[in-house]
This record gives sequence, C-alpha cells and structure tokens, in this order.
Amino acid sequence: MSAIQEKTVLCASCDIACQLRAEVQEGRVTRIKGHPNPLLRDNICMKGIYAPKGFAHPDRVLHPLKRKGERGSGEWQRVSWDDAMGEIAERLQAVVDEHGPEALAVSTSQWNTSTESGAGRRFLNALGSPNWISGVALCAGNTAAVNRMVYGWFPFPDFAGTNCIVLFGHNPKRHSWTPIYNGIRKAQQRGAKLIVLDPRKSESAERADIWLPLKAGTDAAMCFGWMKVILDEGLYDHEFVRDWTVGFEAFKERVDQFPLSRVAEITGCEPEQIAAAARMYATNGPSVIPWTPITDQQRNSTSAIRLHASLRAVCGYLDVPGGEQLNGFNPDVIPESEMEAHGLLSGDQKAKQLGSDKHPVFTYRGTAALAEPTKRVWGHEYANIVMGSYMANPSAVFRAMADGDPYPVKAFIVLGNNTLMSYANMQLIHRGMMNQDLIVAHEHMKTPTAQLADFILPGDSWLERSHMMDGFGWTNVIRTSDQAMEPPGECRGVYEFWRDLAHRMGLGEHFPWATVEELYTHRLQATGMDWQTFLDTYEIYLPEPAYRKYEKTGFATPSGKVELESSILEDLGFDPLPYYREEPPADPDFPIQLFMGVREDEFFQTGQRFIPELRNRKPEPQMYIHRADAAEHGLEEGDWVDVETKNGKVRLQTLIRKDMPKGLIRVPHGWWKPEATQGEGQLSGAWLHADAQICPDDDDFLDREQGIPHFKGVPARITKVEGSA
Repeated sequence: MSAIQEKTVLCASCDIACQLRAEVQEGRVTRIKGHPNPLLRDNICMKGIYAPKGFAHPDRVLHPLKRKGERGSGEWQRVSWDDAMGEIAERLQAVVDEHGPEALAVSTSQWNTSTESGAGRRFLNALGSPNWISGVALCAGNTAAVNRMVYGWFPFPDFAGTNCIVLFGHNPKRHSWTPIYNGIRKAQQRGAKLIVLDPRKSESAERADIWLPLKAGTDAAMCFGWMKVILDEGLYDHEFVRDWTVGFEAFKERVDQFPLSRVAEITGCEPEQIAAAARMYATNGPSVIPWTPITDQQRNSTSAIRLHASLRAVCGYLDVPGGEQLNGFNPDVIPESEMEAHGLLSGDQKAKQLGSDKHPVFTYRGTAALAEPTKRVWGHEYANIVMGSYMANPSAVFRAMADGDPYPVKAFIVLGNNTLMSYANMQLIHRGMMNQDLIVAHEHMKTPTAQLADFILPGDSWLERSHMMDGFGWTNVIRTSDQAMEPPGECRGVYEFWRDLAHRMGLGEHFPWATVEELYTHRLQATGMDWQTFLDTYEIYLPEPAYRKYEKTGFATPSGKVELESSILEDLGFDPLPYYREEPPADPDFPIQLFMGVREDEFFQTGQRFIPELRNRKPEPQMYIHRADAAEHGLEEGDWVDVETKNGKVRLQTLIRKDMPKGLIRVPHGWWKPEATQGEGQLSGAWLHADAQICPDDDDFLDREQGIPHFKGVPARITKVEGSA
C-alpha cells in the first residue's frame, strides 16, 4: 500500500465551503476529516464526510450522453466530448440565428459559478444574452441585491466579536450550516445574547434568550415593531443617523404606522415580548442579524430585507467590530464580478433581460444606479455579490421558455442545478423545458432535470479539481482548495465547458486561458505569484481588517449614505419606503398553512439522496405537523398524506413534532428518489414528492420588487392516503 497523503480541500456538499482535509491513497480519496486548525476543526458535517461515497456512486455520469428518442424517453447513447460539443455549438448557433442571443437561458448554482471564475456570465455577455438565473434568486443572492440598495454592499456578521445574534427563522445545526452553528455557540459561551424569531420552537429557539413565535411570513411586520420601539425610546445611534442616512423623517413616519398593538395582531406575538427583543438588540450591541433564507422567500421579502438593513444602520452596527462587516473586494485578486465582463453586453441586450420590466431589483435595470457608486467605493463597476445581481427573473424566464412571451427562449443550459425542482411552479418549468430546441445539463447524476436534457455532460467534483474561493464575492477572504484526485471517466470542470463552447462559437478571444489554473494565475497577477505558488503558500489569504471605511469613501449608494428611503426604488416606480402587505383573505378550501424548507441535515437542496449512508437516516420525505392538527385529520405517525395548494399536490409521510405550532405544517424541499423510474411521467419520483409543484408564483404570492415567491405561509389542505407512497 502506498503512503497516505493529505490535501486541503473546500467542501461543496453545501454552500458554506468548509475547509477540510482529504486523505489520499493510491490516487483515491479514502477519508474526509476536519481541518487541524483549532478554529476550523469542528466545521465538518455528515454531508462532507460521506461525499466520496457519492462521487463513487455506480450511477454517476462518467461520459457524455446524448438523448435517444423523445425528450424524457430515458434512453441515452454514449458520445465523445468532441461530438457532443460540436453538436451543442451547432444547435445553439441555429437558435441564436433564428431568435437572437437572448433565446439562450442558463441556470446554475453558486458552486458552479464560483468554480468557473465567472466564465458562464462571460460567455453569455460575449454572446449577447442577459438571461442568466440561479437558485440564489431565492436564497442569499436576492438578499445581497436588496442590501446593496440600502448601503452598497452585503454585510457579513462578526460572530467572534458580537454581543447579540438575531435569527429570523434560521436554524443552523451541527450538520446544517455548521460553521454558523459553531460561531453562534461560541458567541453564547462568552456571553452573547441570542434572539430567535420562528413559528416553531426550533433547536435554536430552545437555546435562545428570547424566542418570538411569530406567524409564518410576518418578518417585515415584526421588524417594524422593533423599529418602532427603538425609535420611540431613542435607542438608536443619533450621530450615525444624522450624518450617514437619508430619508430618516419619512422612514420614521412609515414606522409610526406600526404601533405594537398592530404588530402583535399581525405576528401573533405579545407586545411586551416584541419590545423586550427590540431593546435587547439595540442595547446589547454590537449586534448582528445574519443572513437568513427565511426572509428571502416571502411576499414582503424586499421590505423585510430592507428593514433588517435599516436596523443594522440606525443602531450603528455597520462596519464596526462585533457588528456587520462591509468587506468589499480583495485588493490583490481580480474579482469574479470583473471576470464576468458585464461591459460586453450592450445596453439594448441588457434591456431585454426577462422580468426586469416588472420585477427589477436584481436585474441590470434595477442595479444600474449602483454602477457609479460601486466603482467609486469598491473600485469596480459591477459587484455581483453571491451572484445575486444582474440576474433575470426566474419565473419570467420559464414563461418565455413555455409561451414565447415576450420573446422565445429556445435553448437552456443547466450546470449543477436541478432546475425543475429548484424554483416555484414546477409545472411551468416542465412545460418550458419540453418546448426547448436544446437542453444541456452538466451534472453528476441523472437528476429529474437532466432526464429532460438533450445532452448530459459529466461534471467533476470538489475533490477532483483545484479551486480558488472568494466567498461568492461576499467577503474579501480568498481560500484555496487542492486537487485531491483525478476526475473519473471523462468528467470535466465547468470552465472547460464554457471555454470549449466559446471557441466553437467564435468567442475564443474572450477565453485566452487554456485552463482554469491559468485563469487563476491571471486573477492573482497583483500578488506576483502564479496559481501553483499561491496554492502552495496560502490556505487563507485576506487583507488586514478595516472598519468604518464609509468615513473615507461614503457608502456605495447614489447619495453616498444609507438610504432608509430608497432613491433607486423610487426611480423604478416602487414605494421608496419599506411596507407590509397583508396576506390574501383566508380560503376555507385551504384551511391550514404550510411553509417550505427546513432542510434535513442529511441533504442539501435536491442533492445527496443517492448516498446510502445519508438516505438510510432519512428514507422518506416528511411533513411536520402539530399533534392536534394530526388528530383533527385522523393521522398517526407514519401515515401518508397528500398536501395540496391551488398549484398542485405532493405526497409526504406524517411526522408529528412538538416544535410545530397548531395550524402550520412543514413541507420539505427538494425530494426525489434516484432509485425510482426515470424519464417523463415519473422523473424519479419528482412528480410525486417535489415541493416545487405546490409553490405558487402568481401575483398574490410574489414579492413585488423582486418577483420571488412566498414560501412561508401558503394556504393548503391535507388528505390522508391509504397505504404507502
């Protein structure tokens, strides 16, 4: 047996990117373990530990596959990379020639975008298509875009120095968002307060100093209640508000419309509880409100995110030790935002970006006013933080794919993103995919989305490539990941795909780097090191921290200040102040409410369900329900039910949970069964279990400014099903 080598790697089993160690023997990774650094060693979860089992799965796609028969037939033939790429380029060119470059849409994930160093956007911008979408439209990316409108960046919480942490529905656990969980626990151990706002009495709520069991989807109203207390009692940073905000008086007038009696009625929490939490946040600072996926996915998402930002600002917690850091770009590394080459896309093509007319916040139109301020403060015109700016609206893209409105989208490229199950209204997405002239999926497995593709191209994994990570453009910390093993079969990275396609379509001048490692060397030129030298020298590379940078540069907004009253939203035709939009009238046909999400520890999004060790822990998709609601519906633990909304229904197994409030059920995200029948009609159980088919995306359930759906408090009904799934 050969000696065991160790490589430092960045895990991509979720989107946290923990630094781990891979043990390598005879060219294969045999074990994943924690990093030896005491600050990092606890940042490991079961998804990372079992990842090598997933990458060695016998059903992994190892060679390019071309569809045989009708779309969704489930029949494939093996082809060469050269033949696949040649035909893809030819068919894509035919679409462009007939319909224009905007007829290509791309859907991807954070990790694929990160590992390609902006190559996907670079290709689209060179080609002339503005229609790039990602799941970050519903998770973190949209938060970043809204935060930029308030103070020009997306802040990152200083868990190590903060005195108070506020979790809006977020519930980091030992095996879910692990570094955040560890950061919160360490902060509490040294005395930091914890406030949790969650309809459930979650694991985090059990540990909280204050738990506010607010009604699902009422985050914005709760924020108004906090702000009312803070402003009325003078608990804000008067100097900061005076010197560094605009619109305070108008903002205060809007807040005055939300006395605690009204907020209590909307949220279901006692006024005294609301006031106590607001005082704890304002007087125990510096405090932090970490990013939460919960507030991202509500009909009042834009207002709620703006109110989070406003709470940080008026209390003086921006860019201070223990508060929320405005990091900017690392000055020694060309950012991915720059590599994306947004300047290549003409103004006329940017104006064609789908959804930007009605829901502009994270589109080119919505972010145009930030270009000059971003360059003034951060040195670059474009700041695509968490890939959450300059996106098309997903629902608008799928309608163009399905109905050709306002113009046809006829080619669709999917990279590491199970699109069919990753956005709202799966029925619409499916109809759009069935209407395409070309679908390409770059994947590990035959996901339900890949099963509808014309080509499945085999992708590499995080153990099989080197990588330079910049925190999705959110932080200025650069971290490195070494290649631990060679990709199996003919698996290739995302950058190779885009470069090959660009050269075949006459866009090769924009991709002069033969490999992604050469591209990394280009991005590192200011350090004087090539990629290999940098990799050998640094696991973590970051500048000295600096605070209150706005005192020298101002904020990256049109006014140069924190915009409590948004000039950008006003110019776009929206209310410049946050607001609360009441939920639609109750529907007696759908008497119970549901929320989507609360990820199982074993899985991330739609992934990992083919790994036996993880699936054995969680073999079935489960509905969480209060015991009283279960009794009312004649349900016992383990019974199967159909959960139905106006959009559709899913079949789930009953799990009675004491942490659930009466009248609210939980529907899990991303369920399919890789072992089930593939192909159109069943799609490996997606049509039976995937929550995307019960997610509405009509106007009543969309945030107005972003056009993202409401997942937290959707009217539903439950029907018991005899037998098993």
